[in-house]
Amino acid sequence: MKTRWMLAILTAAFIATNPGAALAQGFHPSKPVEIIVHTGPGGGADVLARALTTMIEKEKLSPARMQVINKTGGGGLTAMAFVAEKKGDDHAIALFTGNWLTNPLLRAEAKVTIKDLTPIARLVLEPAVIAVKADSPYKTLKDFIEAGKQNPGKLKQSGGSITSRDNVVRQLLMKHTGASWAFISFPGGGERIAALLGGHVDMMVIEPQEAGEHIRAGNMRVLAQVSDHRLPGYPNVPTLKEAGFDVPIVPQVRGVVAPPGMSKEAVAYYEGLFARVVQTASWKKYLEENQFQDGFMKGAELAKFFDEFTNRMRDILKEAGAKVVR
Repeated sequence: MKTRWMLAILTAAFIATNPGAALAQGFHPSKPVEIIVHTGPGGGADVLARALTTMIEKEKLSPARMQVINKTGGGGLTAMAFVAEKKGDDHAIALFTGNWLTNPLLRAEAKVTIKDLTPIARLVLEPAVIAVKADSPYKTLKDFIEAGKQNPGKLKQSGGSITSRDNVVRQLLMKHTGASWAFISFPGGGERIAALLGGHVDMMVIEPQEAGEHIRAGNMRVLAQVSDHRLPGYPNVPTLKEAGFDVPIVPQVRGVVAPPGMSKEAVAYYEGLFARVVQTASWKKYLEENQFQDGFMKGAELAKFFDEFTNRMRDILKEAGAKVVR
């Protein structure tokens, strides 16, 4: 009796000092959990979502299966609206990227912003590289820029939506150098890569995660890194600044949000789930292989980050000459 009494006191004390633990105990998914992404198969968010589902299953971190749902269109706006419509759904989460914060700044028709959704966790900060086909005549970014000056509008870049980091980097470089080239938008990462490797476009801004296998296979050549410093995987490739182009580094971020109105118990569960994911050896290996920077963050800290990121991107977009509506 005395032992049970002591256990009850200790349990109550633990819950009082760790309310998140009590909340997490109150919810566990009872059916498959949807992971909503705004890209098609092969896109950065899709690739990350499928890697996460594999890790969670391998490490036995969730009692329920995770199912990736692709909702393409509108540079993320379609997926955001889809998530918002699932108000109160404790069995749906979504992977956000920087697009989910920047698109509403440029598109007045956006009905949903990241502030309307429930923050769960920030996972990674992601650099990018500027790549061409391996047999491209452009050996450096300067070569490409010079060609863009001599033949304005003739060269082509594949990318995502017009509000994506791909196009913001393009706009900054064109404004900085006076060069000009076309931007061809594709809904999925696989299509953007196929356009480059098929010779239909001349260049692309791509995340190392998506480009890795093609670079290792010798199908792509990296001209420059969209990063503040050289990545371990590309020690001989200059950053934009080192290549002679002192333009703002456009950040990319990836993480997890949920529908509005998700229960506190479910929020605590998913925060705890991803806190466990980022501690696994599988996740750490994934970060290293894909040149990601660990950026785990949750709760009030993440909500504050959303505000800071949005303000920074508003300034960068204005510098790139974009018309900001919010």
